[in-house]
Amino acid sequence: MTNSSRTDRRPRGRRVLITGTAVLCGSLLAACSGAGGAGGGGGGAHSINVLMVNNPQMVDLQKLTADNFTKSTGIKVNFTVLPENDVRDKITQDFSSQAGQYDVASISNYETPIYAKNGWLAPLTSEAASDTAFDQNDILPNIRKSLTVNGQVYAEPFYGESSFLMYRKDVFAAKGLTMPANPTWNQVADLAAKADGAQPGMKGICLRGQVGWGEMLAPLTTVVNTMGGTWFDKDWNAQLTSPAFTKATNFYVNLVRSHGEAGAAQAGFAECLNDMQQSKVAMWYDATSAAGLLEASDSPVAGKVGFVPAPVDQTKSSGWLYTWAWGVQKASRNQSDAWKFISWASSKQYEQLVGTTLGWSRVPAAKRASTYTDPQYLSAASAFAQQTETALNSADPDNPGVQPRPAPGIQFVGIPEFTDLGTQVSQQINAAVAGQITVEQALRNSQGLAQKVAAKYQHS
Repeated sequence: MTNSSRTDRRPRGRRVLITGTAVLCGSLLAACSGAGGAGGGGGGAHSINVLMVNNPQMVDLQKLTADNFTKSTGIKVNFTVLPENDVRDKITQDFSSQAGQYDVASISNYETPIYAKNGWLAPLTSEAASDTAFDQNDILPNIRKSLTVNGQVYAEPFYGESSFLMYRKDVFAAKGLTMPANPTWNQVADLAAKADGAQPGMKGICLRGQVGWGEMLAPLTTVVNTMGGTWFDKDWNAQLTSPAFTKATNFYVNLVRSHGEAGAAQAGFAECLNDMQQSKVAMWYDATSAAGLLEASDSPVAGKVGFVPAPVDQTKSSGWLYTWAWGVQKASRNQSDAWKFISWASSKQYEQLVGTTLGWSRVPAAKRASTYTDPQYLSAASAFAQQTETALNSADPDNPGVQPRPAPGIQFVGIPEFTDLGTQVSQQINAAVAGQITVEQALRNSQGLAQKVAAKYQHS
């Protein structure tokens, strides 16, 4: 939800045939994708088609594939790389129809359970278990769990993320400000007011205001969770006009309007990243995957940024959980080659390749326990590695708030309808960020949208 992410980022919607065909492809891989097997878009022998989001980590992968993966395996990879909203639409179209044009796609822990239950993904359990070099047990537990459905592995992570608060240590020192080790949102709001104007043109904080269920709603929903709110109660009653949801949304909107970045209504992950790098904001709450970009050798703020856990109110932690992962379309006729690509792209060896050729800050991390014991990575990522690992291990998608939920998810609600619902609600709240309507009006308009979704589940 990087957005990650972006991520997702981030963040954004997911999703069985565990039949004889899938089992056959697991045990007789050559028969499914052997020398004469044609790829679903005319890829030909030993060629796979990969559809993925245009995040920086994926662009690095695209650049490294031919000289490394293809050179060692003979498998040509045909990449289609698109912006997040576009790629999600295209993946959904191809996988839902089982057209087979793409063998592998970048999907998240939102899509994976939904796609798996719809029978759109090939299970990867047997491949992961038999490929000892891949080391499935090295995948971080929360990430591994989020990509597993009914005991079957349906996707493998490329990189993961939680969320935390980033701040300019030098700016805080110059202003005599102290960042708590575990800040509350009220403390952050106070610090944002004091840091506002610390340097010419600098605002106190950057918070996403851009329309999108994986843009603004990702950080906002974590604020809702920790302030006692929820999208739906356990009986599928919509809660967008509840006192807690209203309080959290007012807090978020007021904070970004009072002390947030210029052009907040158009700001997403990329815009906040740029604002942080260009010293236009003193703090930024967003995806942990941003840390490597801020600490990169060519970053203007490298060495100047501090990292602390996601701010809280009523909960002990509030960071989200997200991963961009690889799923194989069930209709793919190249499942053996698809697994070879995935097991390379998500491997420890690939992380080493990125670290040694592109720089350790660009490693697609936050998915493997071994990453956080690698001396070379830890040396390059010393400013944020421990904080990232702690955030990932602290995330609880089943219980992110103070009350029971009818569906899993921290920064999203794990139902297919959330992509449309979240986008429509974000449009309403975006209008409040822009000052066109009040938060109360935005949430009244949104409550009806949520109730329509809830009715489907109440009467099912």
